Amino acid sequence: MNTPVTNKPLGQDVSNFADHAADSASSAIRSTQNVANAAFDRLNDKVDSAREQAAPLINRLSTQAEAAARRGADMVKETSAQLREKAVRAQDSTVGYIKDEPVKSMLIAAATGAALMALVSLASRSHRRDY
Repeated sequence: MNTPVTNKPLGQDVSNFADHAADSASSAIRSTQNVANAAFDRLNDKVDSAREQAAPLINRLSTQAEAAARRGADMVKETSAQLREKAVRAQDSTVGYIKDEPVKSMLIAAATGAALMALVSLASRSHRRDY
């Protein structure tokens, strides 16, 4: 087996080999870029799809939260109105009782005042002992 001998200079073979290697490397880089671009495109499509699916859910949750806040505010207003009405009725009832039973009202007020003073006095003594 005789190998044919070529009379090409060694530098030219090395140059051809380097050119071929550079072409192969460029081809590999382009191929890698294409694969990466395709992967990024697929990822971008998935993100867009997730965003499209999440938007209605977020809108629905926002609407429900607004409705719940509105219901809460309405309940507070209603409860406040009811308490105001009860306070007015209690005031009217108290004024009516005082007009109907003035002596009894004075005795109840005096007894209540005396009881409160006794409690304040006891609390004051207890407070002084703690120091």
